[in-house]
Amino acid sequence: MSQSVVNLTVHGIGPTSRPLEPDEDKTWVTVDQFERVLDAAVGRPDVRITFDDGNASDVEIALPRLVERGLKADFFVLAGLLGKPGRLDRSGVHELMRAGMRIGSHGWAHRDWRRLTDEQAREEIVHAGTVLADLTGNPVTEVAIPFGSYDRHVLRRLRHAGVKRVYTSDGGRAAAGSWLQARNSLHHDIGPGWAHEVLTGKPSLPLRARRTAARAVKRLRG
Repeated sequence: MSQSVVNLTVHGIGPTSRPLEPDEDKTWVTVDQFERVLDAAVGRPDVRITFDDGNASDVEIALPRLVERGLKADFFVLAGLLGKPGRLDRSGVHELMRAGMRIGSHGWAHRDWRRLTDEQAREEIVHAGTVLADLTGNPVTEVAIPFGSYDRHVLRRLRHAGVKRVYTSDGGRAAAGSWLQARNSLHHDIGPGWAHEVLTGKPSLPLRARRTAARAVKRLRG
């Protein structure tokens, strides 16, 4: 059996410094909540920490706490929003890289990839990756799908673009080497025991069955 991993997704941390999209506040956590999750991940090689949206809190709050604990993370950046108020800028991306963090793509403008024109899809999947590759000096071959919204057409576009690994928001554990990686998102209402439950708990058989069925539907629909 392939080794499994738990992928965690962080969006924003602490006070917000920009207007949020509808329901975006549900994915922001306090500094205390974030630190509890990091503490639970220390010494766990089966845990991957990821960040979406390219918020300024990635550098201002998350980075020093990751470094303090000796943790690495993947930061999936919105290439078209770099330098916008409350977002990462180019120097922030370089700061993450200097600390040993990895950079991936979250697309261009945080759009639902199931509802793109062909031109928008090129901008989100191809152009965003090119801009980030130019910025980082490295190929950007891993992406995180905005809103976790995908179908067979989205997956086909990603494969055609040569993407090497795709992160979703499907929940549960993932096979370490699989192309499609399920993730578990932090939300504003997570309690003190959330990280321990996600990292060590075993979901019930009905929950596993529902997740498997949901993933199958997403891969085939479109």
